[in-house]
Amino acid sequence: MNWIDSHCHLDSLECDLDEALQRAAGAGVTAVITIGTDLPSSREAVRLATQHKGVYATVGIHPHDADDFDELVGAEIERLAADDRVVAVGEVGLDFYREHATPEAQHRAFAAQIELAKRLNKPMIMHIRDAFPQVIAQLQEAGPPETLIFHCFSGGSAEAAVAVEMGGYVSFAGNVSYKNAHSLRDAARVVPLDRLLVETDSPYLSPLPHRGKPNEPRNVVDVGAAVAAATSITVDQIAQATTENAQRALRLPA
Repeated sequence: MNWIDSHCHLDSLECDLDEALQRAAGAGVTAVITIGTDLPSSREAVRLATQHKGVYATVGIHPHDADDFDELVGAEIERLAADDRVVAVGEVGLDFYREHATPEAQHRAFAAQIELAKRLNKPMIMHIRDAFPQVIAQLQEAGPPETLIFHCFSGGSAEAAVAVEMGGYVSFAGNVSYKNAHSLRDAARVVPLDRLLVETDSPYLSPLPHRGKPNEPRNVVDVGAAVAAATSITVDQIAQATTENAQRALRLPA
């Protein structure tokens, strides 16, 4: 079985990167997408994608850092996004749970990066926390990019249905395996097979049986197994579908 980790933070791994990528390859992970959340991590994502086979990058300003977004930052993100190894704009969005940045700044940064994704014709990967209705409203008002990815999905079945109705891909992380994550498993059951993605969000959100330990890309296999158990679809089918979906959504080579 082949897998793609559609969302991880290689720059934050708490282990040797080369060894982590070797372990991932040994588990059948053929590609990993390392994510930019600010200018330094976006630059590093591009560097890592350039240096490591099977690694691709995204660039963007996370809602936590939206207070720092201005024209100069936006121009640098656009310059980075032009690199061939950059497959998406992200992670971007709204987070009204922690509010590290003001809502106004978050909306401004999100609006600018929606337009960037559309201008460059690249997918957009979204971080959404306690802000699902606001994200949907802003996307509808602005007009969404052609490809949307709802990263580390945290809603229930109703929100998942809305995401799919908008043409989005819904990505599940390790928390779908947690004992009390009933709403996430309900959401997984309403997402069509051709709209499912899996991710580790490593080094965060280690899936069972690795919870409590630092996460890494090889554990996307366990995320896939949890999604398979939730949906009563075989692990083989989940592996094949999510790999094909990631290739299609992010325009990765087969």
